[in-house]
Amino acid sequence: MTQVQESSPNSLADAQDALIHILAGRMFNSRQEVFWENQVITVSKTTGLIVDICPYTPTSFCKRDDSAEVIDLLHLTVLPGFVDAHVHFFLHAYSETSWNDQVTKESVAERTIRATIHARKTLMAGFTTVRDLGTEGAGDADIGLRHCLSGPNPMIPGPRYFTANRAIVPPGSYGPRSAIHVDQDGVEGITGAEVAGGVDACVNAVRRQIGAGADCIKLYGDYPIRARMSGVSPNTASQSFPTFTKAEVDAMIDVAHSSDVKVAVHVNTAKGYHLYSAADSIEHGSALHENNNIHSLAAQRDTTWVPTLSAYYTMSAARPEMWSGMQKTFRKALEIGMDNIACGGDTGVFNHGKNALEMKLMVRLGAPYKRVLRWCTFGGWECLRPRGNGHSGGDHDLKFGVLEVGWAADIVALEGDIEADFEGTLDRTRFVMRGAKVYKRDGKVDNCL
Repeated sequence: MTQVQESSPNSLADAQDALIHILAGRMFNSRQEVFWENQVITVSKTTGLIVDICPYTPTSFCKRDDSAEVIDLLHLTVLPGFVDAHVHFFLHAYSETSWNDQVTKESVAERTIRATIHARKTLMAGFTTVRDLGTEGAGDADIGLRHCLSGPNPMIPGPRYFTANRAIVPPGSYGPRSAIHVDQDGVEGITGAEVAGGVDACVNAVRRQIGAGADCIKLYGDYPIRARMSGVSPNTASQSFPTFTKAEVDAMIDVAHSSDVKVAVHVNTAKGYHLYSAADSIEHGSALHENNNIHSLAAQRDTTWVPTLSAYYTMSAARPEMWSGMQKTFRKALEIGMDNIACGGDTGVFNHGKNALEMKLMVRLGAPYKRVLRWCTFGGWECLRPRGNGHSGGDHDLKFGVLEVGWAADIVALEGDIEADFEGTLDRTRFVMRGAKVYKRDGKVDNCL
C-alpha cells in the first residue's frame, strides 16, 4: 500500500500559517478503507485545512524547525470527522415527546434553544458535519442556526450544518392534522412542511426554498396521506402512497438542479421510489427489497441511499413491520454489493449525540466495519457535496470526509480497538477538531463555549 507522500519544500505547509501538528497512531484513509500507522497531520488554523501529511518517527519529528503546537494522539485511532446525512436538530426524541406535541406545543424559541444543544451534543460525539432535512414546523430557524454555527469563529459549537429549510409536501398529506378543520393543512397556522400542489406552485416552493438559502431541497415522495381513515380502515390509514405527480416531481427536480441544488426524497415504497429516480438521495426505503427495487437504486451511481436504520430500530416496538422491511432491504443491498450509501440516522427521532447508532446497526446487519466508516465519512461528502464545481471560501465550500492535503481539518480520535470492539470504540470519542479548531481534547470539552 502506497503511503501519503513525504512533506517537501513545495508542500502547502510552506505557507506562513499558524500550524498544528497532530500525531496519529493510526489514521483511517476513508477512500481506500485502510489504516496507516504513525502519521503526522499538519493543519492550518488560518485556513482550517489539512496542509501536510507525512509518516511519523520520533527522530525525524524532533528535528523539525518550527514551533507549531503538537497534539499527541499516538494512542488513539484518528479518522475524518463523521457525517450524519439525515438529522432534525429542531426535533428531540419521540420517546420524550411525540412529534405532534413538539410541533404544536413547543414554541420556536424553545425548539431553537434545543437545536443549539443538539448541535453541541452532535459535535462532541464526533460528527463534524450534518444535513438537517427539515425544521418540521420551525419555519426558517435553521437558516439562522446555520449562521451561528458557521465561520472561523462560530457563535456556538456544532457541526458544519447543511439545511433543507422546510420540506415540501402536497395539500392534505402531512401533519399536524386538525380534528376540527379536516380540509385544512396544519393546526393554528402551524404546518410541519411547506404545502404546494400543482406544477406551478411546486416550482415556486422550490424557488422560495432556494431563495431562503437552503443547501438542498427535501421532498416527501410518499406518505400515509389517508391517515384520517384510521377509524374505519386502519390498514388503509397506515399505508404510504405517492404524494406528488410525475409532472410535479420532474418540475421540482429540474428547477432545483438548474441552480445546482440537490434534492433529497423521503421514500419507502416502490411506487414512490420510481417517481424520483432523478433525485440526489433517497431517504429511508424500507420496502425497496420488494421486486428488486434496491437493484435499481444501486445502479444509480449519482443517487445516494441514506437508509436511516436507526429511526426504524428505535421505533420498532410501535412499527415492527417497518423495521423488519428495512432489515431485509439493507441486507439485500449488502448482498448485491451496493456502495452508493451514506450514514444518516434520522437523528432527532432518537437522541442527538447518539448518531453512531446508525454505524452500529449497519455492522450488526453484516456490513464490513471499514466500509461503514467510509460511508460515514467520504460517503457523507459524496452525498452532501454541491452539484456544481464548488468554490473556496465558506464552510460549505470546503471538502470534508477524507484526511488529505487541501481537505477540511475535521478530525476525530477514538480510544480502543475499533476492529475488536467497534461499538464500544465509537462511544469513546476522545478528540474532536472541526476546521482546525479543537472542541474536545482528552475526552473533555476544550473551552469551546
